[in-house]
Order: sequence, then structure tokens, then C-alpha cells
Amino acid sequence: MFRTFTIAFGALAFSASTALAHITLEKDEAKVGSTYKAVLRVPHGCDGKATTAVRVQIPEGVIATKPMPKPGWKLETVKGKYAKSYDLYGTPVSDGVKEIAWSGGELPDDFYDEFVFRAMLTEGLPAGETLYFPVVQECGDVVDRWIEIPAKGQDPETLEHPAPGVKLMKE
Repeated sequence: MFRTFTIAFGALAFSASTALAHITLEKDEAKVGSTYKAVLRVPHGCDGKATTAVRVQIPEGVIATKPMPKPGWKLETVKGKYAKSYDLYGTPVSDGVKEIAWSGGELPDDFYDEFVFRAMLTEGLPAGETLYFPVVQECGDVVDRWIEIPAKGQDPETLEHPAPGVKLMKE
């Protein structure tokens, strides 16, 4: 009986630790057509090494993106053309931030931190679906790519390196 309990508890603990081991978004729901404050939670480094860079890709339909600077980290954005023009409070917008990178800092493996940006979730995004923000975490020469997006109907927790996602809600 004790051995069965120990094995079951160990399997549960392993399952819980792998489910919590990836970069996630603090708020997992957001309204389409509204501003969203994205807080990327980084719970650990890579293979015991300190995180030295975090890069996030901004998906199509997310505009007017503004990252929050972090003391001790260099902040860069990559801008580009959107697939189409979007309305931003009555003004057409056809280009903007496509990627954000924080680098040059050091987040030890034993510590936790957050990387923040805000953006507009355009009205054309599909309510009821999950929008994914692929993230690359660098720890010196080790890299974790949190970029896997589940296939339709697939549980994202079954992925080894799932991209953080936010479920889109109706306005």
C-alpha cells in the first residue's frame, strides 16, 4: 500500500512540476478589442543556468505593443509590417512591434521574475480560441524555446515546450 502511494505521489509530483515548468502568462484570458497587459512569468533558468535573455514574438492581430523596461536589462524591439491594416482608435495602423527582447540581465535559476508588455488585441481575433506568444529563453549557451502551439483539440500541457497563451473572450 505504501509503495503504491509513493509511486502514485511521485508520478503526480512529476506531472505537476512539468506542467508548471514553462513560461506562462499571468492572465490567461483577455477580451478581444481591448488592451491587454501581458505578464510573462519566468519561473526558472535553463538546465540550472541563469536566464540572460527573453524574447517574445507578437502574433498577428496584436498591435500597439509597448514593452516595460526592466532595470539592468537591455530592451529592444523588432518592428515590421502587419499582414493587413488595423484600426487603432480611428487611425489605420499597418506596422508595429513584431518581437520584444530583454537581454543582458541575469535571472538566477533559483529566482523568479516577470517580463511585461501591453498591447491591443484587435477586434478581428477569434473569440473563444487561444492566442499564443512564442518565447525564447536564453541562459548563456543554453536555450529553451517555448514555441510549441498545440494542434486543434490537443492539450497544451502534453507539449514539452508550450508557448504561453491567452484565451480570447468576447468584448
